[in-house]
Amino acid sequence: MRFIKWMGTASMAVLAACASRPMPPDAPVPAVQPAPPPPVAGAAVPGAVAATPAAPLPPARSWDEYKLRVARRIVQTSGDETFSGPVPDRLQSIPVLQIQLNRDGSVRNIEVLRVPKFSPQTLQMAMKAIRRAGPFEPVGHLPRPWQYSETFLYNDDLKFQIRSLAEVQ
Repeated sequence: MRFIKWMGTASMAVLAACASRPMPPDAPVPAVQPAPPPPVAGAAVPGAVAATPAAPLPPARSWDEYKLRVARRIVQTSGDETFSGPVPDRLQSIPVLQIQLNRDGSVRNIEVLRVPKFSPQTLQMAMKAIRRAGPFEPVGHLPRPWQYSETFLYNDDLKFQIRSLAEVQ
């Protein structure tokens, strides 16, 4: 803070000195120094402290833990398509999907277990959210079959919560 105040005071003194003395007409014009180039992404910035990357999570110990991680990732990658807070008493649409995975966590197939009666477009919206969030963590260490079901809860604004996460809140 002291440095900022000092710089402000010093700058004002220089400006005042320049304003009070006119430059002679034959005085050389000082060269303008170009601004330094912006830092290159990934390049070290002098004096900056390097951020340490977050340690990777250990593999999920169960399908329940895996299901929560996937649900969080789907919400994370779905932006304004989700809602938070209490689930309304009346939902607009409730598609239920079975997500089948490959060993590496990529989505192999999505089967429809429940077609919503109202707003059937939410079925495709939910499938798109799953595919956008994938691939997920590898599942080779979990028991076969590498699949689980998930329920999407859509409100009147056609924004969703994932039932696995709604139960945790």
